[in-house]
Parts: sequence; C-alpha cells; structure tokens
Amino acid sequence: MKLQSLNKNYLFQRAYRSNLSYVSPMLVTYLVPKKRGGICLGITTNKKLGCAVERNRARRIVKAAATDLLKDSEDSFDIVVVCRHAILDKKSTDVEAVLKDHLTRAGFLGDDQCSSQ
Repeated sequence: MKLQSLNKNYLFQRAYRSNLSYVSPMLVTYLVPKKRGGICLGITTNKKLGCAVERNRARRIVKAAATDLLKDSEDSFDIVVVCRHAILDKKSTDVEAVLKDHLTRAGFLGDDQCSSQ
C-alpha cells in the first residue's frame, strides 16, 4: 500500500494537539487514529536542521523508513513526524527502528508485524 501525503495545515495542527506523541533524539512522532482512509504521512523539518539539502535528506530517510515499515498495514491513521537534529547522520534503518518503537508503543504495530521485520 502506498502512503498518502499529509499536506493540509489543519491536519498537522490536529496531530500536534493529539495526546499520542512519542519523542526520541531523532524524531517526534504524532499519531491520530482515523475511521477510514488509510495511512497519511506528514514530515516536517525546520531551518534549524540545516540547509535545504540536509532537510530534504531527512525527509527522504523518514519516508523510506515509514514506507518499509507500513507497507502491509491495514490500519487507518495520520502520522506526523518532526525531524530533529540527531537525524542528520543516521541511515533509514536507524530511523525505521525508532519509528517502529514509537508505533509499537502506540499500539498500531502488533508483535506479529514487528517480528517479521
């Protein structure tokens, strides 16, 4: 399944107000359950992270990690990922491990999905 892009400001604001958020040195992940519509992913970076090349690399890494992790998921929720400075020297496998931890703690990934990866 292809991840849909989250691109409306009010959807980002709704995620920031959500009570499901998980923090690590690399990422802050906000989750909002939905009734239907699949998985929508929104990735934010700010200028403190670095130049445009570094910000775009961080977005690509998060998108690759999320695609690998959520490709077989049947759930329906919005994910907003805020990139932090520690992500700049990481690979997508490192980011995937952090994202998997966040989604597991939130209850969106069961033990069967985590063990297969």
